[in-house]
Amino acid sequence: MAVTMELIKELRARTGIGMMECKKALTQTDGDIEAAIEELRKKGLAKAAKKADREALEGGIKVISEGGKSYVISISCETDFLANSDKFKALLDTIAHYLKDNGVESKEAAQKLIESDYALEMGENLQIKDYEVIQGGATADYVHSNGKLAAVVVAEAGADETKLKQVAMHVTAANPEYLSSDDISQEVVEKEKAIQLDIMKNDPNMGTKPDEVLLKIIEGKMGKFKGEISLLEQSFVIDPSMKVSAFLGDTTLTSFKRYSI
Repeated sequence: MAVTMELIKELRARTGIGMMECKKALTQTDGDIEAAIEELRKKGLAKAAKKADREALEGGIKVISEGGKSYVISISCETDFLANSDKFKALLDTIAHYLKDNGVESKEAAQKLIESDYALEMGENLQIKDYEVIQGGATADYVHSNGKLAAVVVAEAGADETKLKQVAMHVTAANPEYLSSDDISQEVVEKEKAIQLDIMKNDPNMGTKPDEVLLKIIEGKMGKFKGEISLLEQSFVIDPSMKVSAFLGDTTLTSFKRYSI
């Protein structure tokens, strides 16, 4: 029986094994799918296929920043033990450079590479979770030592990369939601006011005061609220005596993004 692309795809769908291994197994068994599955089991490949249904909740993040671009790649696995291993970190580095060199459209090919070359050896479900390319005048990144937290910041061309990298580290630690307070919508502010009003009404010392008094108190707190969730207005984690904006000086940030596993 001829080995068609339809047969190969069907075997891959049933086993989770890479296309080339499926083709080899079908060729050896003259297109008999059931026999091909047995061949894959004999080779131990079915072990990796069975793991494809297991949740992959651990993993690591790799970021490559160069030429005004940051390539952010995360791969998930099943256990923290594997995520912290040198072989997983090597896999992450290899796949990150593969995706960088071959473009966003190569994500499926990269996943097949993982399945054919790494899944059996590592014995866990390995999946490319995210792949994103961030571009700007200048970009810098920071990946936490645990490999599970990362951030990329984007600034105008010519920005001090050392400063940008320190701000990226700040982003992983402080987890800001907005670049500046000007980016916070009135809807977000009103929602926070309503939450604070409920908190005060349930406070024995404040609950007896009229709503208009409580709202005036809350209004005075909104500046602090905005500053706590805005990157440029947060206290810089390396030197809390200054705001992030003061640390940056003339450097103008245009965006940032935080990643986590």
